Amino acid sequence: MSKALPEKLIDENGLRLDGRRPEELRPIKLQVGMLDNADGSAYIEQGKNKIVAGVYGPREAHPKHMALPDRAVIRCRYRMAPFSTEERKNPAPSRREIEISKVIREALEPAVISEYYPRTVIDVFIEVLQSDGGTRCAGIIAASLALADAGISMKELVSSCSAGKVGGQIIIDLFDLEDKLGEADMPVALMPNLNSVTLLQMDGKLSREEFEKAFEMAIDACRKIRDLQVEALKQKYPTTTDAEEKQKPKEENT
Repeated sequence: MSKALPEKLIDENGLRLDGRRPEELRPIKLQVGMLDNADGSAYIEQGKNKIVAGVYGPREAHPKHMALPDRAVIRCRYRMAPFSTEERKNPAPSRREIEISKVIREALEPAVISEYYPRTVIDVFIEVLQSDGGTRCAGIIAASLALADAGISMKELVSSCSAGKVGGQIIIDLFDLEDKLGEADMPVALMPNLNSVTLLQMDGKLSREEFEKAFEMAIDACRKIRDLQVEALKQKYPTTTDAEEKQKPKEENT
């Protein structure tokens, strides 16, 4: 039995169905390095999304003819588990998964200093355990952390967030129902400290003014997400200053 669709996605108070305001992100939880058998790994919960990313490499390319003499080859595989959606998903790779794999790879490639690893391959695996919209953006966030965890040299972390139009309003970080019923969806990926956009897609229609507002909101959200990514890395790899602060004895009251 299908669920009844809501009459409005944004109420008269400007609140979305999950209680967020247009500019609010879903709660994000990040964890680095939970897979022992991967060279690098990360886990993200963003709203109801639950996604794990694993990185293997750099390692010798097989078959050897795919190796490049001047840089590493980056391969990416994005998959949704059969139990990740309300209706069981066919376990066979779908056209959408193949497309998103390509999109994520292209979003990550500008950040990786691939010329440091000639004649090798770096494999990125993204597994969606539970899906609620925006999984390509969440997958990019987790994959970027997994690459850093693997010790891959990078110019900058890649952060990602979608913006869109729902009920005539511009919002960020669309969840599944907003993505399906809204007027537009625009995933963006950014290397924040380099001000370099590595992904920009759009499904739907926006006026020029709406596009500019949505783009600015997505960029601002990416910068906030980068701070969370850095904190997640610090949890596993505390800097010398952080470690010293933790080891300092508490000052006694005099």
